Amino acid sequence: MKVAVFSTKPYDEQFLGQASRDSQEHELVFLEPRLNTTTAALAKGFDAVCVFVNDQVDGAVLEQLAEGGTRAVALRCAGFNNVDLKAAERLGIDVVRVPAYSPYAVAEHTVALILTLNRQIHRAYHRIRDGNFALDGLLGFDLRGRTVGVVGTGQIGLEVVRIMRGFGCRVLCHDLHTNPEAQQLGGEYVALDDLFSQADIVSLHCPLTPDTHHLINADAVAKMKQGVMLINTSRGAMVDTAAIIEGLKSGQIGYLGLDVYEEEGDLFFEDLSNIVLKDDVFARLLTFPNVVITGHQAFFTRNALESIARTTLGNLTELESTGQCANRVTAPAG
Repeated sequence: MKVAVFSTKPYDEQFLGQASRDSQEHELVFLEPRLNTTTAALAKGFDAVCVFVNDQVDGAVLEQLAEGGTRAVALRCAGFNNVDLKAAERLGIDVVRVPAYSPYAVAEHTVALILTLNRQIHRAYHRIRDGNFALDGLLGFDLRGRTVGVVGTGQIGLEVVRIMRGFGCRVLCHDLHTNPEAQQLGGEYVALDDLFSQADIVSLHCPLTPDTHHLINADAVAKMKQGVMLINTSRGAMVDTAAIIEGLKSGQIGYLGLDVYEEEGDLFFEDLSNIVLKDDVFARLLTFPNVVITGHQAFFTRNALESIARTTLGNLTELESTGQCANRVTAPAG
């Protein structure tokens, strides 16, 4: 297939390019702009487009792609909430994704945020560089014996359960579907309200759906322990940022670690260091000393990028050769 790769960064070109050279099955054209109604014309004449989390793949864009001859959308990520699946189905465009690349990468980053917040690594780093070796304000706590709530026990959540059990934590789980492996590791499935009320650390690992949109709102925060640590490495819109800010101001939330943000499309993956941020809500988050934010980098390991590239191109090969793909996503019935 001839494939237009949108939102290309140097690492995308490196890993997708290598996978393409290894397979010699597809012709990739790398494009820096994000896919939207303005840039969709760039895909005219391409069999497929390859997109990422902040590309716009709504009905209007899909109409343009279909008119230009595109018949497949290959997501180089697991989430597909930015794709209008019903419109894709109506237009005869196949949508494929990478359901699992390296759950270890995201799980390990989750724990990195937990450890950074707990032991104040972010603050200690800057203090030492300034010649300040005082320990006041850097007090942490032992993770052993603490209760961790894992919301979503798919492949990533499962690895978080495994790691936190290794720290000697009690782990509470909540998911629509019980994962027997999580139970074997010692995870205890409880109602969501019970998880909120008992957990010292709450970590989110759910897909973004209408049911999980703003799962963490003012009501949820009020049910949590005073001084709770909240971690989100899943999707930004699972968290109502305004409610989180109020929780931080009141002390109900004692620590916040984010790798995703609801309005990240205007921020993440770009170098904005020389301009003034226009997002007042995000700017407010940055003022809190007990908040650590990374720019959607939890997936960003060599292992994960190699896996993403192989699976993305493998999906297109499977579609081209059989008309089917095990990693195809479709609109829910009804």
